[in-house]
Amino acid sequence: MALHHHLSLWQKVLLGIFCFPFLPFYLCYLGCTGNEEEEGKRDEEVPQNVVIARVHYEDETANDTSQDIEGSQQKQHKRQQDSLVLHRNKVSAGVHYEDETANDTSQDIEGGRVTFVAQPNNTTPQFFKKLSFGKGKRTSSVRGQDNRGFTVDGIKTAQQQTFQKSNYVYPWDRSSLKSLDIHLAKFAKLDDYASRVDVKGSVENLVMVLLQEAHTELEKVRAIFIWICHHIEYDTVGFHNKAARSGDPKDILQSRKGVCAGYAGLFLQMCSVVGVKCKQISGYSKGYGYLIGQKFSGNTDHAWNAVYLEGRWHLLDSTWAAGNVNDNCTQFKFDYNEFYFLTHPSIFIESHYPEDPDWQLLSPPLSLKQFENNMRHHNAFYSMGLLTSSPDTPVIKTVNGKSVISVEGRTPTLFTFHVNGDKQSGLMTLNKSGMKLEVYPKETGTHTLQIYAKLFSSSKNSYDSVLEYKMECSSVDKKMKIPTELKNPVGPSWLTEKEGFHHPSHPEPIIHTPDGRCSVSFTLNEDLDVMATLHTDDMTVTEDIKRRHIFKCILENQIVLKIQLPQAGTFVLGIYHKNKKHKGNSYDYGFNYLLSCTNAAVKWPVFPLTYASWLESYELVEPTAGVLPANRNVHFKLKVPGVNSVFVKGKGDSHLTLSGDGYWEGSVNTSGCRDVNVMIEETGNTNYYHSILNYLVETL
Repeated sequence: MALHHHLSLWQKVLLGIFCFPFLPFYLCYLGCTGNEEEEGKRDEEVPQNVVIARVHYEDETANDTSQDIEGSQQKQHKRQQDSLVLHRNKVSAGVHYEDETANDTSQDIEGGRVTFVAQPNNTTPQFFKKLSFGKGKRTSSVRGQDNRGFTVDGIKTAQQQTFQKSNYVYPWDRSSLKSLDIHLAKFAKLDDYASRVDVKGSVENLVMVLLQEAHTELEKVRAIFIWICHHIEYDTVGFHNKAARSGDPKDILQSRKGVCAGYAGLFLQMCSVVGVKCKQISGYSKGYGYLIGQKFSGNTDHAWNAVYLEGRWHLLDSTWAAGNVNDNCTQFKFDYNEFYFLTHPSIFIESHYPEDPDWQLLSPPLSLKQFENNMRHHNAFYSMGLLTSSPDTPVIKTVNGKSVISVEGRTPTLFTFHVNGDKQSGLMTLNKSGMKLEVYPKETGTHTLQIYAKLFSSSKNSYDSVLEYKMECSSVDKKMKIPTELKNPVGPSWLTEKEGFHHPSHPEPIIHTPDGRCSVSFTLNEDLDVMATLHTDDMTVTEDIKRRHIFKCILENQIVLKIQLPQAGTFVLGIYHKNKKHKGNSYDYGFNYLLSCTNAAVKWPVFPLTYASWLESYELVEPTAGVLPANRNVHFKLKVPGVNSVFVKGKGDSHLTLSGDGYWEGSVNTSGCRDVNVMIEETGNTNYYHSILNYLVETL
């Protein structure tokens, strides 16, 4: 404990008076040594990746103590907002590393169990990671990687053992794509100004005009980036003919055209004029002409930039942000893309691989082979708030004729897909945070799978490409038949719940029915009217097959759809809906199920014909077959509340009896009948009858 803790009050006062004359010398000493340390740590040519971890201990018996850990040195300091906070618990355990992408790794550290909780600051994306340390070996250093959202890089024990995070994933702040915390709305005025500036005299003159509205280093970089992206056209002629293009910034400024090196060179020159540290970086890219799974070798094919802002390096690509070329790179269209401004390194590496690994701004850096094999998520994937996809490699192989792909997100999102341009090769289901897709290629070979998405809240009708896979199929699942009428997504989901379908009896998209019969039920919104149809490719579909193999009724607060298949096969149960108040409107598509029956003996007839007087609140128990056997006694049982009487009219009238549980029951003989009708007498309206059901009778 420090000496002054043992002194009395008057002794502390005297000590302060005695030491006061030496205070200026002490402050000067601190300033000099502090500056020397900062200059020693600063490297102006390579990325700054390491930050010092702040360590904070807490328990019920000890006072709070803050320390800096830097190698083996420890210094007292005040707790900072961007610190790593350690809570010391009484239970000892090994080091436990948790996140969504890395396996657990254990080490030991002295001092009881500790949990690291990384806290955000104004330049680091928000995220949370945990490390649990148990009593044991002494830690010599703790490092963090700030350019990737303060991911832990390594923990060295006395035996120099380390573990490192090798998977580079979406930034921990799911709402940001940037390596620097910026607010785009604050750039609106600057962006508008920079995009309208028109200067051709010289790079210096152009920069001076831009500086009229740009003051901070970030604003200067932003103004330069916006100007280039809105004024420099990609040189499609120079792309095909090297002799016809120039990389000189003066030529680019005058012609307003350039290839990637021209964009990057002009950006570098403009940053140099305003005094912002900038680098032009060369490397490989997964851009125009890239084929999934291709290998990279020889000369590099792309150029981009890095800028030094707020104490660290950041990546950007003005070429890709400016717009797009057509398929044969003969036409360019300006289409500004915010995604490539200060893009987070862990995202940038998916499509940009620098010659110098240091400019990945990642620790440890990826190898070229890892870059070739890693998944490239299109920028719409991130801008929609999607988080992860599986598999995480762009080349996948089918297993028993099937590939399974999943996407996880954080907001309601709609998806669609193509396999070689075909929509009928898979089953897609939505879940609360994304989707799952089962793909069944129709033939062996190599196939292209493209996945598209759009936010549910978006008003646009089009979908944006978010993922692309190359599928290698060695066998076809011939048992899996997907009817042409099937629409994706299949089965109930958060989307069907929004449309008014709740508590489905069958949450899975495929219903297997061994005997060809099943019942599907939902709790519906009160104002929802539902219609269902059947479709199949296994037989000619008539109107009777579409509608009369489904019988609809409402039991209490549930709608029940009873299905009897006409034969074995694969059927689509399409469910449509409309608002009851809008009687004149047609039904809108809701969703569908896939029904599967492999029992060749199945051959169910249609349900009985229902008349307009049949209400959804009525319930039919038996007979459910719309064709009755001839010369037989057939038992009838149905619930028809609020009527005086129910009878079956055939060769004669057979009245049914109301049982104690509310069902009308009785036996009817079908002799001499071609059909029979079920009739009701309404309460308060005697001698007036309604037909509610019609049955045909088999002919001998």
